[in-house]
Amino acid sequence: MYPSRRRHPARISRVVIAAALLLPPVGLVAQSSSSSSSSSSSPQTGASSSKQVEKQSNGQNQDQDSSSRPAPRRPQVEAGGSAVTLETSEPLFDIAVALNACGYDDDLEHSDPVRKKIRDDVAAASIATPEANESRNALCEYIHRHDLADGGLNLAQYVSLAMYLSPPPELTPTVAETDLPPDSTQVVNILPLLRTFAEQVHLNAIWFKYRPEYAALVDLVHDPLTRMILNTNIYLKLPASSYDGRRFLVLLEPMLAPSATNARIYANDYIVVTSPANDPPGSVKMEQIRHTYLHYEVEPLVYSRATAMNRLLPLLKTVQDAPIDFNYKADIVSLIAECMIKAVEAHIMETGIPLPVKPNPAREHVERADQERYTGEMILYERQSEATRRAAVDLDMHQGWVLTGYFYDRLAEMQRDGTSLKDDIGQMVYGMDVERERHHDEQIAFLAAATHDVVRRAPRQLTGLDLGEMKLMKGDKDGDSEIAEKVLADPNGDHARANYLIARIDLLDQHPDEAVAHFRAALDTSRDPRTLAWCHIYLGRLYDMQQEPDRKRALAEYRLAMNLRDDRPDTKAAAESGLREPFAPPKREAITQEEDDNTPVDPTGKAEKDAYKPPPQY
Repeated sequence: MYPSRRRHPARISRVVIAAALLLPPVGLVAQSSSSSSSSSSSPQTGASSSKQVEKQSNGQNQDQDSSSRPAPRRPQVEAGGSAVTLETSEPLFDIAVALNACGYDDDLEHSDPVRKKIRDDVAAASIATPEANESRNALCEYIHRHDLADGGLNLAQYVSLAMYLSPPPELTPTVAETDLPPDSTQVVNILPLLRTFAEQVHLNAIWFKYRPEYAALVDLVHDPLTRMILNTNIYLKLPASSYDGRRFLVLLEPMLAPSATNARIYANDYIVVTSPANDPPGSVKMEQIRHTYLHYEVEPLVYSRATAMNRLLPLLKTVQDAPIDFNYKADIVSLIAECMIKAVEAHIMETGIPLPVKPNPAREHVERADQERYTGEMILYERQSEATRRAAVDLDMHQGWVLTGYFYDRLAEMQRDGTSLKDDIGQMVYGMDVERERHHDEQIAFLAAATHDVVRRAPRQLTGLDLGEMKLMKGDKDGDSEIAEKVLADPNGDHARANYLIARIDLLDQHPDEAVAHFRAALDTSRDPRTLAWCHIYLGRLYDMQQEPDRKRALAEYRLAMNLRDDRPDTKAAAESGLREPFAPPKREAITQEEDDNTPVDPTGKAEKDAYKPPPQY
């Protein structure tokens, strides 16, 4: 198969396809979209589609007949197609041009020449008429008034905004302002000024003028990006998946600084915004793109086991003084995912050590001395390469990524065994000796500062029953109950999960009969193995705690929980515990006469509540 691409007025896209003996094709597939604004919560990147251009085996590009052009439609990744795309975006172009027109000169000397050409054209257009000059002045005043001290964060807020804009000339948010990334809301009021500026300097015409040069840059990035995707999947032994509701998107924008790679995670979209340098032409920060791609591949494997990681929580104490973002100090799942990614990067990094030249097998006789020399050079090469990789791992650990060494060793075992990350990740996480790792991590002396993750994650806005779960965890029973009741009143609502929420509220309110009724209602309609298993576990506990315990019925419920397909350790442990002995809530210690009668008493009954604490829903 040969690479192909789709180009259209608002976006230039490139399909990345690589063939491998053991893997399906790895593809970057173009998406088509309409010029109208969309209400979808996914980031928007383009407008109407145009012709498709395929690279033929003779190396020539031939345009398809114009009659076969697809009709314009809204952005949508094709189900069953590839989930990885390389493209450009006109809304991002407009934002980047505005910043350049107002003094954004970062890394200009290393940028592709097209950046200076566009800057010159925009500068000339800005003084062509009084209206154009006035619109630029108003735009620049806004930008300067919203400058942040951190240049990276300053650029990031505009990049975040560009991801959620409809194509020109509308340039309006495609979601409600409350659903925009938090940093972008600080500059969302630039949009009226940007629309006026774009109209006055005829920015759309400038975009069209330089589309061929943007397309040439897409071509230059295409092959290195394909190799990176393929090599990463080969190392992880993961197939190149087709579209499954998630996508990995690389946006190329030459008007930004080549040194400033921006990466974002918006719900299921993993987006990298990068700019090509001029030497060599089309070169990008591929290691940062790969880092984001590893998030795309590794995170689903880690987060699918999130509820089983409570036993790893003691490891968070070891990083409280580390120079890493607060998110990694508070969330064990995020810390594990990042450490695992760092370990993968150490294994596949370019060490800079030349690979020994193997004796030419075409020779009729390979001298024994030559073969021995090659063998000795390879042994030295492996030792030096391993030392370089170990040094990178040690640096990561001193920067706060304390589990990098552990995962580096486990990944080495994975490579020796020939298994995939998907097959081995369970044992990597569940087989960890937590106490041993905690003791080891406590001995690490952290550096004063560390490199920050290039990836920024937009926080997910909780709605519906997800919001209800959060309210219940925070103790807001009334708020949770109100949400659950609304779902029950909706004929199309998730009644099983709503009943499950209400049953747990009933437990906290000490209404066991109502709880049993709602658990039974959840069992009648749920198809989720985890919800079903925990309904049986809670029912078993209630039978154990009756005034006249019904151990026979309790055991039946625990066995039903064990027979369901939820294989998460917390579910299994709870069911096995119920089978071993009857469940009983924690007992409160009696207050003796010697104790101070004025000792404060927790009015919430937290100990009793913890006995009924529901498992998090994911």
